[in-house]
Amino acid sequence: MSQAEFQIGEQKVMLPGPEGQLEAITTRPESDLAGVAIICHPHPLQEGTMRNKVVTILAKTLMSFGLATVRFNYRGVGQSEGSYGDMQGEIQDLLAVKAWAEQQLPGQPLWLAGFSFGAFISASVTAESDDVVQLISVAPAVHHANYSALTGIACPWLVVQGENDEVVPFDQVEAFVAAPPAPLTFVALPDTGHFFHGKLLDLRQIIVDYVGGSNCE
Repeated sequence: MSQAEFQIGEQKVMLPGPEGQLEAITTRPESDLAGVAIICHPHPLQEGTMRNKVVTILAKTLMSFGLATVRFNYRGVGQSEGSYGDMQGEIQDLLAVKAWAEQQLPGQPLWLAGFSFGAFISASVTAESDDVVQLISVAPAVHHANYSALTGIACPWLVVQGENDEVVPFDQVEAFVAAPPAPLTFVALPDTGHFFHGKLLDLRQIIVDYVGGSNCE
């Protein structure tokens, strides 16, 4: 596995984290960069990893818009050192990855995205940061985390939710987006479960339409 360096193409790297090294996959287009996006994976105690299909489609889609991307395994997942940090540890992991990306690609606009558990990790960091220009949350587990406290989110925020989600109750997401802690754009995807089986291209199109519009910087 290569040392931590943000190279053109796709690279496997080890990054410095709070509890040791963090395993990551980076992508960087050959074209001029439009920014850098960090994508957070689902719950580490429920087999969530950076290779999750939703996380991967997010990275590929955002790279198509000229963004460098970072997917990483939280502490204790894959080759990442440490053990589960009960959300707070994973937030610290993201902060470490964010600091590394900013050091590698200084001055680049920063996007954060996350799926399920990862949606809360990325939203939590966004709420405490003033340098995130776009947040994307896919199937946020609003019934397991205190999203209502995230009043500091100041950038554009896209929330995508499957209407037939068997893990995150759709009605609770509907109630959340009706009274969110910060302004957001909500897209519901019909006939879609939590893991977007058979719907990854639909998810990709939602993001393409959103990014291609005037919703984000």
